[in-house]
Amino acid sequence: MHTKEVKKEALKDWHKAFISAALKEKGTNLSALAEANNYSRNGLRNALYRPYPKAEKIIAKALNVEPEDIWPSRYGL
Repeated sequence: MHTKEVKKEALKDWHKAFISAALKEKGTNLSALAEANNYSRNGLRNALYRPYPKAEKIIAKALNVEPEDIWPSRYGL
């Protein structure tokens, strides 16, 4: 595999199921995060499907990472 291919592979967005599992591992979930941040019950779920910077930051903070680590495609990485 060429270096360019390895970089492209390494910068894939996290799968929705992986994000949910990572949150569960941290003892929370999207519904709990939404409630704690005054979003509708499914408000943060929108970030799993389309760019939503405010929600992305909340999710990333809960996982102790940066939003661009979870969604590199949205941040031009």
